[in-house]
Amino acid sequence: MDISRKRDTYGITNINSGDQGPSNQVTTLRRTTSYVDDHDYIFVGLQDVVQTLLGQLLKPEPRRTVLSIYGMGGLGKTTLARKLYTRPDILNSFHTRAWICVSQEYNTADLLRNIIKSIQGRTKETLDLLERMTEGDLEIYLRDLLKERKYLVVVDDLWKKEAWESLKRAFPDGKNGSRVIITTRKEDVAERADDRGFVHKLRFLSQEESWDLFCRKLLDVQSVVPEMESLAKDMVEKCRGLPLAIVVLSGLLSHKKGINEWKKVKHHLWKNIKEDKSIEISNILSLSYNDLSIALKQCFLYFGIFPEDQVVKVDNIIRLWMAEGFIPTGEEMMEDVAEGFLNELIRRSLVQVVDTFWERVTECRVHDLLHDLAIQKALEVNFFDIYDPKSHSISSLYIRHGIHSHGERYLSLDLSNLKLRSIMFFDRDFRKTSLINFSSVFQHLYVLHLDMNVGNMSINVPDAIGTLYHLKFLRLRGIYDLPSSIGNLKNLQTLLVNDYGYLCQLPRETTDLINLSHLVAPYTKPLVHISKLTSLQVLKGVSCDQWKDVDPIDLVNLRELSMHYIDKSYSLNNISNLKNLSTLRLSGGYGNSSPFPSLEFLNCCEKLQKLWLRGRIEKLSHLFPSSITMMVLWDSLLREDPMRILGMLPNLRNLDLVRAYEGTQLMCSDNSFSQLQFLILYDLEKLERLYLGTNAMPLIKGLGIHDCRNLKDIPERMKDVDLLKRNYYKW
Repeated sequence: MDISRKRDTYGITNINSGDQGPSNQVTTLRRTTSYVDDHDYIFVGLQDVVQTLLGQLLKPEPRRTVLSIYGMGGLGKTTLARKLYTRPDILNSFHTRAWICVSQEYNTADLLRNIIKSIQGRTKETLDLLERMTEGDLEIYLRDLLKERKYLVVVDDLWKKEAWESLKRAFPDGKNGSRVIITTRKEDVAERADDRGFVHKLRFLSQEESWDLFCRKLLDVQSVVPEMESLAKDMVEKCRGLPLAIVVLSGLLSHKKGINEWKKVKHHLWKNIKEDKSIEISNILSLSYNDLSIALKQCFLYFGIFPEDQVVKVDNIIRLWMAEGFIPTGEEMMEDVAEGFLNELIRRSLVQVVDTFWERVTECRVHDLLHDLAIQKALEVNFFDIYDPKSHSISSLYIRHGIHSHGERYLSLDLSNLKLRSIMFFDRDFRKTSLINFSSVFQHLYVLHLDMNVGNMSINVPDAIGTLYHLKFLRLRGIYDLPSSIGNLKNLQTLLVNDYGYLCQLPRETTDLINLSHLVAPYTKPLVHISKLTSLQVLKGVSCDQWKDVDPIDLVNLRELSMHYIDKSYSLNNISNLKNLSTLRLSGGYGNSSPFPSLEFLNCCEKLQKLWLRGRIEKLSHLFPSSITMMVLWDSLLREDPMRILGMLPNLRNLDLVRAYEGTQLMCSDNSFSQLQFLILYDLEKLERLYLGTNAMPLIKGLGIHDCRNLKDIPERMKDVDLLKRNYYKW
């Protein structure tokens, strides 16, 4: 009643009326959900720089050398390094590569671990071994790992020369042409990295290059009339060639229609121009932030609670936004609305795309200058606070706390008078969950995010966690066993446990979580009554052995299912009862020696759009529903050409074949693959020829061919298609 009265007092009426009401706006935001990595925009006019640095990396100098790139924030140092890192000639020259981001707050042992993981992979044995090692052990281990290899390591965002000194001993000089790339804002750090290394100061863009970049990022160039162009050129000129300022300005103006709106933007910017007649980048960033709706501001600010330079998984940030109440409810599914919000922030160049898969952004991050802005604005409105271990304090005004280090010291603070709603631990050294006073201090929590040490699998969660009745989002990393009290969390929407692959035990009481919509947990105990979770939309981590006794007929909301350890002796036919299933991932056991059981049930999955099959398929019959748009066949070891069957799928847009075929020819018949846009062929060792019939693949946009050593040539029509550098291992 009070809210209703205030609506009248403040004149808030007809909030849902008109063409731009929330429902229509959300639909508009959702329409553009397909992204490819567009980092190339930053290289307008900088191809000479790319070639210079490429020459340094590939020159016939056997000594391990360091290439340092320095310049102010927003110039594109990281993007330039990424451009070099992913080039085909670099991939061919350096078979061992690693990328680490250092940032201002760093832990040398964690940096060493990350390099080793990116080289050796993330098997359970490797992770367990690394977590038991000291910093000295890790240094020796990495040296031994690299000493016989020609490697390229990127050390991104280095702030202190001490950080490089603590790392460089682990990079041996095998006199085989190994290289290290360093990016930094500090000239002295770049100059002192290697006495005989190569140092490059990244330049600003010229006026012509700046305008070219602005136009490339503008969403609707066609609607720009001459007077608007003149305004924009004035504003772009004042950006003084800083790429980040230019793309954010372009993102802002893309959402302003007409000359008057553009004049308002110029007016706001010109008020803050200093004596040197240039625009402070902070003013452009702040203006772009202020232009956001309240919901989008909240979603953007939330990136600030993560550690600087952290890559954020899109699924997780979306689930966090939902738990925090940032996403409005309505006719649209909340996940789709949230994804639309993320796409809007990306279009405004406030969030960067890190990775995509299946035409969807899967990982993202914010530039460190935008990260600083998010923290500044969050403090202004009491949105969140980050625990400062130096002052050993945190404000009582904030309902959200981020803890990046010294988690045990944080818990020694007097938190008894706080009404906390969100606690996010990013402290990998934190292990003592018993220190958390669940029953009193944390009793009002909506979000609990505990990112703990993966290697220590003896961490237990106290029974008292079951008293957090308001909890909607729970992420536990480094946990083996959950207490039965978890079943008390009736409001829980998302449960993520060891979502990087470690097995855990879920009690039977987990099936009492009646509002659970996302369960991502590779668990060992069978939840035979999982069909009680009727709100479930996403289920990842279930094994075939646990699924065989499940009756999924009541899982009417399940849209995404990922199952592993598939064995031929089991039937998967009950999957056909999942009438709303749109994404299915099935993976065989280790070694993939056992073939899949019958896949005939796929014919009944009428809404299935995305299909991932990893494991041996004895014969590819006409299994697939016509609704499929994305498909990965991995380790299928097919002996018959699969293109005859796959080419008939009327809606297939993405196809990845990874060790999927043992024949010598792939024949795409006339008029086949009518909608295919992206094709990846990986590790097809015996493949010699790819044949395209008349009008086959008329819409093809991207082609990736990797490790197909015997493939003599590709069809002439394919030679103008963009080469794909996609990561085909995404799970």
